[in-house]
Amino acid sequence: MNPEILKEICIVKMPFGKYQGTVLADLPISYLEWFQRTGMPKGKLGIQLATVYEIKLNGLTELLIPIRSAVRNQR
Repeated sequence: MNPEILKEICIVKMPFGKYQGTVLADLPISYLEWFQRTGMPKGKLGIQLATVYEIKLNGLTELLIPIRSAVRNQR
């Protein structure tokens, strides 16, 4: 996994839809599953959503804890 993508998914907010304004890492798995079934958006957002999906699907959300702490400390 690209470390920059991991950092981005802890900062970037969903730009549209039902969960507009929600940090990508906080999106519910059901929403990510819907994208997986219907097709991820093109471009960087699609890569970011696919990354969050894989992390949540495989029970790896704890990997994001230190990244989120670092991001909070930078603000």
